[in-house]
Amino acid sequence: MRMLLAILVLAVGAQLRAEPPKPVLIDLWPGAAPGESATALPPEKDLPPQKEARVVRRVGNVSKPTLTHFAVPAAKASGAAVVIAPGGGYNILAWDLEGEEVAAWLNSVGVTAFVLKYRVPRRPEDAKDAAPKAALIDAQRAIRLVRSRTKEFGIDPAKVGMLGFSAGGNLTALTCTNYDTPQYPAADAADEVSSRPDFAVLIYPAYLVEPKTGQLFEGVKVTAKTPPTFLAHAFDDPVTPVNSLVYALELKRFKVPCELHLYSAGGHGYGLRPAGPVTTWPKRCEEWLATLKLTK
Repeated sequence: MRMLLAILVLAVGAQLRAEPPKPVLIDLWPGAAPGESATALPPEKDLPPQKEARVVRRVGNVSKPTLTHFAVPAAKASGAAVVIAPGGGYNILAWDLEGEEVAAWLNSVGVTAFVLKYRVPRRPEDAKDAAPKAALIDAQRAIRLVRSRTKEFGIDPAKVGMLGFSAGGNLTALTCTNYDTPQYPAADAADEVSSRPDFAVLIYPAYLVEPKTGQLFEGVKVTAKTPPTFLAHAFDDPVTPVNSLVYALELKRFKVPCELHLYSAGGHGYGLRPAGPVTTWPKRCEEWLATLKLTK
């Protein structure tokens, strides 16, 4: 009996110490993305790093959207999943800083992660300050695709959220407030499920507030059914924290659960990397996820 118990303990220990599953690439669409055949782009590629303090992998010319699935071992999984939208001004995607590194953090707290490679840069027909329609189409499809395959991924269909940084935060907010407005014709059975995220995390979101009026852009339509939201922003961010403040006030007006953290300094584009007290936001977010019973 003792020998059997020892074997079980060793087996469980080995399972817990096992390497996490390798990321899996998933095509977002069964064929070409809606409207993409009419747009000619150079081949997708990594762009040279900008001369800045943080070295960031910058992916550009995305015409074939994908999801990269970062799974959590079953013994650690909470059942929650998050679609991550990296930022980059709708010109590039900050792939490691606001994508892969964030997926690793979410996995560490038992959350399955999907990094969304949505279409960039902006297409010529896109309005200057509105989210590119192609990006919103890709985001809606991403939520639907994940929710339609929850059994396969080992997640709860009522715990599918979205997290975005900067332009990705804008895209997340628009996905949360336009889920009831179809953006494309159904491609397959996955498009029969809801594209509404069950919760949202917006980190230094951009392009939410009209500068001339100080109000949310017309396309950001907060209602009582907008998902519970966590926001974090730095007061000295050149992408003004007014974006987060006004969005939070609108959530308050409709009695949508919201948590907002406004830090005195930190700037913009830090992701999870050290930038002073502002980069304690992941710990605050972990606490928020636990209060919503999304994590164990």
